Amino acid sequence: MCGRFKLSSDDDTLHAEFGIVLAQDYQPRYNIAPTQSVLALLSDGETLRPAALRWGLIPPWEDSPARGARLINARAETLLQKRSFRDAFEHRRCLILADGFYEWLRDGKTRTPMLIQRPDRRPFAFAGLWERWGRGEEKIFSCTIITVPPADVVRPIHDRMPLILQRADQEKWLDPGAGAAELQQLLLPYTGQLEAFAVSTLVNSPANDSPELMEPV
Repeated sequence: MCGRFKLSSDDDTLHAEFGIVLAQDYQPRYNIAPTQSVLALLSDGETLRPAALRWGLIPPWEDSPARGARLINARAETLLQKRSFRDAFEHRRCLILADGFYEWLRDGKTRTPMLIQRPDRRPFAFAGLWERWGRGEEKIFSCTIITVPPADVVRPIHDRMPLILQRADQEKWLDPGAGAAELQQLLLPYTGQLEAFAVSTLVNSPANDSPELMEPV
């Protein structure tokens, strides 16, 4: 499960990595939590555009958006089996931008927050799904992060991790014409370099959002 991540890169770094121009009010985030807004990339097959999506996918048939807080992750192995994710997997895929994510290492009753990121601190993209939900004039665009079995560095900490797409696979993930069989070939554990280290327990509260949260302790 991925329940917290960060996007602390500046807009110049994100432009260099993904070729996008962000709104002037873009601000780095150090402790992104469910139901909060995340920065995602959507494509119609020709144009790549940034979008703000609520984290926690709300299926269109739900009467209330409250259920969305529980659908923050989608297991890669069951995307085509789950009604909540099947249609979005086929038609509404997105990239969710991040440069690190948090997991909690358990030792008895002790839970130590760990930050997992690339050693070069560069941003990356989680594979995500998005949905439209609306009742009357109320409309919400929401998303979920796909999870896979962990990479080696994550395995001692948790048995799942977000699906980080290799740069060469990001365009294929967003391609509206990609079929399910082709897409399922991308649902693999990350093989790039990652590092993990303990950080402050301040990250336990979503109310805390500052650079201090990503410093090793």
